Amino acid sequence: MPDRHILVVAHTGRADSLEAGLLVCRQLIDAGITPVVSDDEQADLRAADPTLTQLALLGRDVAIGDLELVIVLGGDGTILRAAEIARGGSAPLLGVNLGHVGFLAEAEREDLTETVRRALARDYTVEERMTVWVRVKKSDQVVYETWALNEVSVEKASRERSLEVAVEVDGRPLSTFGCDGVVMSTPTGSTAYSFSAGGPVVWPSVDALLMVPLSAHALFARPLVVGPDSALAVELLERSAGAGVIWADGRRTFDLPPGARVVVKRSPEPVRLARLSDSVFTDRLVGKFALPVTGWRGPDSEEAPA
Repeated sequence: MPDRHILVVAHTGRADSLEAGLLVCRQLIDAGITPVVSDDEQADLRAADPTLTQLALLGRDVAIGDLELVIVLGGDGTILRAAEIARGGSAPLLGVNLGHVGFLAEAEREDLTETVRRALARDYTVEERMTVWVRVKKSDQVVYETWALNEVSVEKASRERSLEVAVEVDGRPLSTFGCDGVVMSTPTGSTAYSFSAGGPVVWPSVDALLMVPLSAHALFARPLVVGPDSALAVELLERSAGAGVIWADGRRTFDLPPGARVVVKRSPEPVRLARLSDSVFTDRLVGKFALPVTGWRGPDSEEAPA
């Protein structure tokens, strides 16, 4: 039987996440599987438990393409970091929420042991989430490329100066305005930065891209929802009072001078999430945001979904 490789990603700088990482690694070792970890996390785990010597290093001992699963311990930020680490492979991410909302996570801290048991038994389904590809051009030269699972934001670099931008859909100009920035989001990211900026919640089963202006000085600056094959673009006009900055998932950043052009399209490489239940997205919204549903009577038999 070939070796099984499960990557463990934890926010080891936090005591609760470090403890969870130790528990998961011990459970994997007890099952005869050598946990795979990053270099930094290996040092933290071994410092906390010197007997934990059976750890494989990602990139040295195990390649990304050889991973079966990624168990992620933390909040949505840790899951986004894990998606970055595992990019280029096909291993799904199984998130255990140790943060606040943990919208991308599939389980909670109290279910950790059972979650690992089900991972060992391969008792999960896999859901693919759209990602976006990002290209920045200046004077017809590509100066930066990246990707994002949640969103790409173009923001002003200094607090006291706004940006002057032109927004574009499918190669055609839509409007120009001054603003604090523009968020371009996937459906997964519609409950993240886009949501905070007043954008709509889009069900992850919908293939779409979102564009949400940030504090725009314009009459027509509403959130937009376009098809998955559309291309969104933001140009920093040369007359812009300040420089900008691009952020991808709040993790990867690049400075944007006036005249820079940011193009966002659907990426052919999705992020795969491991799911332990078949709960509908509506229930996830209610649970994660603690939405009030008291008084709901429910559909009758004729209205109930098939």
